[in-house]
Parts: sequence; structure tokens; C-alpha cells
Amino acid sequence: MPWNPSDMESYREDMVKDLMDIISIPALSPKNGGEGEGAKADKICEILERYGIEYRRYDTKDEYGVLRPNIVASVGEGDRNLWIVTHMDVVPPGSRELWNHDPFKPIYKDGKIYGRGSEDNGQAIIASIHAARYIAEKSPETKYKMNLAIVADEETGNIYGIKHLAKEGIFSKEDLVIVPDAGTPKGDAIEIAEKSILWLKIVAEGKQVHASMPHLGLNAHRINMEFAINLDKILHEKFADKNELFSPPESTFEPTKHVENVENVNTIPGRDEIYFDCRVLPEHSLDEIISLAKNLADEFSRKTGGKISVETPVKVEAPPPTPPDSEIVRILKQSIKKIRGIEAKPIGIGGGTCAALFRRLGIHTAVWETIDEVAHQPNEYCIVDNMVNDAKVFADIVIL
Repeated sequence: MPWNPSDMESYREDMVKDLMDIISIPALSPKNGGEGEGAKADKICEILERYGIEYRRYDTKDEYGVLRPNIVASVGEGDRNLWIVTHMDVVPPGSRELWNHDPFKPIYKDGKIYGRGSEDNGQAIIASIHAARYIAEKSPETKYKMNLAIVADEETGNIYGIKHLAKEGIFSKEDLVIVPDAGTPKGDAIEIAEKSILWLKIVAEGKQVHASMPHLGLNAHRINMEFAINLDKILHEKFADKNELFSPPESTFEPTKHVENVENVNTIPGRDEIYFDCRVLPEHSLDEIISLAKNLADEFSRKTGGKISVETPVKVEAPPPTPPDSEIVRILKQSIKKIRGIEAKPIGIGGGTCAALFRRLGIHTAVWETIDEVAHQPNEYCIVDNMVNDAKVFADIVIL
């Protein structure tokens, strides 16, 4: 049967239902206070079975003893493997007051599906499954074997997800990989490079006392605020270079998480803990940034009489980029042009994806999907048209 992308429109209703079904199952890492991805994986396996897609599970357990599932499905024939890699886990919904509805009770309205994990990464999970469904049901001739890797633990380190699969030896340097975990509203950008990622944990120690007697103590919160403001200013001044491949084109240094110090207002905290999320252009050294932060911490410790320590819970050097003329970029551009009528261009991003691991393994990887970039936000949503059209692109890539 000749390949006709419009045939996949018949899957639209099923895609909506399948996405709403998986959104309704929270899949939070134990590090984020959840119970892992087990229930969500079971639902995804049920969906794969419904559409006649063969799969295998590569489950493991984390340091908490929680099951962390990984699913690998395959359809079609070919001398080369093409992988579409998505992730089941989601980030916490954040303050309930910022949502218009329960984040895990999805709503379908005006062509959009709202809920935590709808865009990140549910849209891509369902789009890739239905691309595989078309191949399983219609049996078109394929130039690549399509493989789906639906993994755990992407939001908190990848140890029990894509890194676990890599240790199982299922990937080859001859493989081609698409990671639909970043994109643009038009679908006109193919990510080929990522910034380095550095998280700084900064702890200030002083002396806790009653707030009415500050002269008897040492306010760790004030010390940490002053330190953070100074560090922020210095980092932005020293590492101000731009690289127009990326958006934004410069390195970013953002103070983000602040850990609760004291429960009551009338106590001066003796300990204060904050974090910076740094997304650094590949041309800059993370070690240089860490050294600068630690030297500044020593200076502040001497000046204030407190103690400031700097730790790096996450330090990920950017891997070599995927060449813009590589096969995976070329065939993805061709299918986007054919299905969507769009000329996609290579870009770099600041977010971290599974693509970084593949690039370190020497496997050319492209990151692409069509999204409004509302991941991690309240009222996150997926545009159903994007999900359906992305599924058509995934299928087109492998069909002769």
C-alpha cells in the first residue's frame, strides 16, 4: 500500500485518548517525592499491545529500591536502526494555585490537551507510538528499522533510564537517533548541540539566634543573598560571549531553588542553602566557573566571619555537536519539508536531553518536535495537531 500521510488522521481520536490516559498517571522520580514510572509504564505497554507493537522491558531499581522501567519497541525492517527516544517521567506540578485544573486530570479543550507531562514528554511518546502503529498495521516497506526507547529518569539524571539502556548494549554507533524533547512552535528547528549544564549548591553557615538580638548571631540568609548577587554579577560579566547557534545565544546563570531555612519569622537562620542553574556555552570551561565560585566563597567567608561552601550536584560538559550535514539531520529535514512544508534549520539549546549521552557515544542525534515550549510550566499543554503531524514525520522518515 502506498504511503499516504493523511491516512494517519484516522488515529487522531486514539492519540487524544492515549495521551490523556498517560497524563493521568503521575510519574515522578522518588527524588521529586514520587513513586517512579511503574504504573505509567504498564499503561504504555498496554497501549503498545493494543496496536500490535512488540516490545521488551529493561527495568531496574534505584537507590530507594523503586522500580524504574524502560521500554524498547521495534517495527519494520532495515539494515540500520533508527531510534526515537522519549521519557515517561515528569517534573512536579508546582503550586496548585497556578493551575486552572488538577495537573493530573487532563482536559481536552480547543485543540489542546492540558496536564503535567502533556508536552514534556507525553506528546512525543504518543506520536512515536502511533508512527510505529502505522508501520505495524500497514506493513509498508521501510528503509530503517524503527525502534522506540521510552525511558525513565530523564528529569533527574538519566541513570536509571537511557544510561541503563546504554549499559545493556542495545545501541550501536551505526544507529540514527531522534530525541523529540525540544522544539519550536513551527517545528522549524533541529537541535544539534547543547550547552554544558552546571548546578551550584551554595551553603552559608552562621549562627542562629532570636531575630530581636541579631548582634548575638550571624545571619546566614543575608550572607547567602549577598554572595548570590555578587556571584550572579561576576558570572554574567566574565562569561558574556555569544554563540548565535543557541537561543539564548549567551551562557545563563540563574539562581533558582532556595531551601527552607527556619520555620518562623522571628528567628535568624544559622544555615542557608540556595542553588544556581547554569547553562554554559561549550567554549567555556565548567572548572573555571567552579573555581571562580569557590574563590569568591572563600573571600566572603573571610569578610563576613561565616562559612560558605560551593558544591556541584550536576556537572555535565557539553558533548561534540551532531554535524549539521549528518544523515540524521538530512533525512529529518527532508521529512519535515515533505510533511509540513517547512525548511528546518540546525540550532543549539540550553536544555539537557538524552541526546547528550548519544553524542558522547559517537552516535549522531537530532532533537526535534513541534511544541509551544510550555514544559515545566503551570497549565502545560500539547497541541493535538502538532502531535498528529509529528507522528506523520516520524513515520515518513523510515518508510520507503
